[in-house]
Amino acid sequence: MNLFDLSGRVAVITGGNGGIGLGIAQALAGQGCSVSIWGRNADKNKAAAASMAGLSGRVETRVCDVTDPASVNAAMKATLDTFGRVDGCFANAGIGGGGRRSFIDRTEEEWRTMFATNLDGVFHAFQAAAKHMTDRANAGDPFGRLVATSSLASIFGTARNEHYAATKAAINALVRALGVELARHGVTANAILPGWIKSDMTAGLMANEKFVANVMPRIPMRRFGEASDFGGIAVYLMSKASSYHTADTFVIDGGYTAF
Repeated sequence: MNLFDLSGRVAVITGGNGGIGLGIAQALAGQGCSVSIWGRNADKNKAAAASMAGLSGRVETRVCDVTDPASVNAAMKATLDTFGRVDGCFANAGIGGGGRRSFIDRTEEEWRTMFATNLDGVFHAFQAAAKHMTDRANAGDPFGRLVATSSLASIFGTARNEHYAATKAAINALVRALGVELARHGVTANAILPGWIKSDMTAGLMANEKFVANVMPRIPMRRFGEASDFGGIAVYLMSKASSYHTADTFVIDGGYTAF
């Protein structure tokens, strides 16, 4: 039996219309998993779906503001109406540090925006998915996967982006708590944590001679991780092979590490 055959499974991916999220969506659809991409930008959603034309899994998109519980609940209902079930929820939507000003100089608005985008988005998406998954488990069908994208900042901190690190650390704590709470329903909760990932955000680094000389030699395997690396972890976490792998964080930094 192929433990990584995801035919018949359905995954929701918030922020799955670019970068890491798109890599996850493509990998899951390539393994036969149906995918519902939730993102704010309809044009990006459409482009993401077009990039997966020809893959074995069915792909749909929905415009959704993951910081708004009403929008999330509506998207979940529509997805269930279309597919009948949701087996995995990959919460990838978020926002970066937004500048390098001191913590004491940050405004209340900046804090609340960071908090809402990084933490509320995971909370609302996970809550909607977990409700469906536990109801299904109580009806005799125990299977569910909750996966959040976190950040190295949640472990090592960060200079002048403390509020960003705080929200990402909160996501890791939520994952660990949910891993305990939902295990009896057959639902697992894990985090995927980017290291040096090749993307539009990091492209400029490779043009910096000092970065290449001083930082690249310290990166495991001497390379950036690819968006497809996240896809490999996503496929594993959606498979039966990961049934007992919960409350762990997978670090991708030129390779995989779980702790």
